[in-house]
Amino acid sequence: MTPAAGAPAAGAANPLPRFAALSGAYFAAMGMFAPYSPLWFQSLGMGTLAIGAIASLQSWTRVFTPYGWGWLGDHTGRRVELIRLAAAGALLAALGLLGVRAAVPVAVMTVLLFLANGGVIPLSEATLAHHLNTRTGIDPGRYGRVRVWGSVGFIAAVLLGGGTLELVGIGAFPWLVAALNGLLLVAALRLPRQRDQGHDSDEAPPPVLRRLREPAVAFFFASIFFTVLAHTALYAFFSLYLVQLGYGKTAVGALWAVGVAAEIVFFWQQGRWFRRLAAEHWLQVAAAATAVRFAATAGLGGWPVVIVLAQLSHAFTFAAHHAACIDLVHRHFPGRLRGRGQALYTILGYGISGVLGGVGGGWLIDHLGFAAVFWAAAVAALVSWWCAWRAQVLAVAPAAAPGPGGDARLPGEVLVPAALTGAEPAPSAHHEQVPHGPGARGDNRA
Repeated sequence: MTPAAGAPAAGAANPLPRFAALSGAYFAAMGMFAPYSPLWFQSLGMGTLAIGAIASLQSWTRVFTPYGWGWLGDHTGRRVELIRLAAAGALLAALGLLGVRAAVPVAVMTVLLFLANGGVIPLSEATLAHHLNTRTGIDPGRYGRVRVWGSVGFIAAVLLGGGTLELVGIGAFPWLVAALNGLLLVAALRLPRQRDQGHDSDEAPPPVLRRLREPAVAFFFASIFFTVLAHTALYAFFSLYLVQLGYGKTAVGALWAVGVAAEIVFFWQQGRWFRRLAAEHWLQVAAAATAVRFAATAGLGGWPVVIVLAQLSHAFTFAAHHAACIDLVHRHFPGRLRGRGQALYTILGYGISGVLGGVGGGWLIDHLGFAAVFWAAAVAALVSWWCAWRAQVLAVAPAAAPGPGGDARLPGEVLVPAALTGAEPAPSAHHEQVPHGPGARGDNRA
């Protein structure tokens, strides 16, 4: 029997540990840059305004960079080669940080770094979806066992990077960033070569705008936008808020670790959770939990037990939300739409919302105080819940009728002609295995 697309041929190397390694390396590099780059900028003599401006560059580049990489992936089908190119560009930009000290050259190298690494996640998620493809979407259990290594890499870089910088000094920061981006390139080079079906013809890929105009898809992306907009309060202002409330730096770090630990547990058990609820329902659960989380943070932030419980809910507000989004993006944007679909998820979820949330949150804090930005986050989450509910209603309505050729659809399932999208058939029952714990090994190390 010929293996279906997405399933490895007999004797072929298991690709999932290689994607786990890529995820771990990418988020380790981000875990080093995000928390410690402002300290390095400060050591170079930059003022608060310059530091803030350079720190905002990632959000600005996320507004357009992922779509460019996704467009290239959809039009060429050579997503793995593009991942390698993006990783190589990120390493070169990171090496460039070793030779700059003034604000403008540092900003230029930082922009180049984000322009390059902005393609890694959309392209890798689209490629990974090919290997995890099933009739109803991606396999949530196997996806969680890959994505969890990104969370492990992030928290490991934060903890080990902080200890290293405290020991040898902040001057080692660019060297550590370069080393981790070097690991990212190594992981990218180990990915299996792949060219999606449907790219051998001269026919242009289908336009993505038509899909965005579908009401269910539009409300789906609106839900993503408002949930991540709410989380901007967490990413940008949570630490400052805790310090104002009287928490010490050690407590602040421990509370962040609680959130990431909850995220790791959810990803590891994701298959079990997603057997209980469909992705559409998880989107609503995540939005509702986000509203409760940030309302509690705003109103009862001075109570340590409340803050700990709020951080534990990160398993639902982030991990469950992200997993549901990846599944639904895969369904709404199959085949030759997949790269641009993943890019739109990054842009609308983490680009535009990051820019607006950072600016708007700063304005609210200046005028109304820190608690106001978390109350606003709770309101944004309620809007997200309504959008997610509306998206489900609009997706279920047409699913009640037979699809083309009389095929019945599952709720939210989108049927697109394979000739149009270049979508691959569902994989066989053979499931790849990934390591079952940090340090575990299969045929390839993750």
